Amino acid sequence: MELQLRLLMSKADDLHNLLFDSQHQLTREALAAEVRIFLYTCEQFFNVLESTIHASQNTLLPFAFEINSRRVQRLDFSQQLCDRLEQLLLTYASCNVLCLDETNPISLSHFCIGQSQLGALRVKAFRYCKPTPYLARLDTGLYKRMRWNVERHRDEYGEGQIVCDTEYYFLCYEDIPNRHADAGRDHDGVSHSNVVRMWSIGQWQQVTPETDDIDDWVLCEVPQANYHKLLYFGSEEPSSCRATEHLQQLLSHQAAK
Repeated sequence: MELQLRLLMSKADDLHNLLFDSQHQLTREALAAEVRIFLYTCEQFFNVLESTIHASQNTLLPFAFEINSRRVQRLDFSQQLCDRLEQLLLTYASCNVLCLDETNPISLSHFCIGQSQLGALRVKAFRYCKPTPYLARLDTGLYKRMRWNVERHRDEYGEGQIVCDTEYYFLCYEDIPNRHADAGRDHDGVSHSNVVRMWSIGQWQQVTPETDDIDDWVLCEVPQANYHKLLYFGSEEPSSCRATEHLQQLLSHQAAK
């Protein structure tokens, strides 16, 4: 796994250098295509990491310490690659090779960082390259950094007809007024911000369209939804791996009820 990570990190460096190499005459479209192919390759690596991470949780106790150390290492691998991909996409966007605007149909506003199986649930995680408004074209004060697609498989009529329902969860932040910054400075003359950035995980609660009918979605220009907060992290942004683990714990707790 470590060797594969090194190869992928090296490939990310190559793509970065290719962007500024005057000897290569690749068009913007060709460069963007190279990045998309690379993201797909990385997604497969993330999937393998996720499967091995969760498989180790059911290990027998005598091997727990060794397996936990390996699990922490693989979480670190995942975080390293996630951070490197984010930097790469931001660099390409700064050179106008990629678009990170979610309202653009061909944008790369986010990328997949793996999927895992939790019983009957399949969790697929995505990382936004930069803070993105929770709702397109509408200022809610919320900005998303991650999204999880959670697929729930159920037997519709108890006759083996499996139906898949998908729920959406987000890691978001919002800037709220700082009640302790009324005076602007404390007794030592240190200034304080008027707002505090607070992080949370919440669930997408669809408002418009009111149904999942395809005709309603075609006629709806921009879907609208509320943000139902479930977990609070305070003012410190959690890493992508930590946020995913917290969501998985929440989902496991809900399933156990």
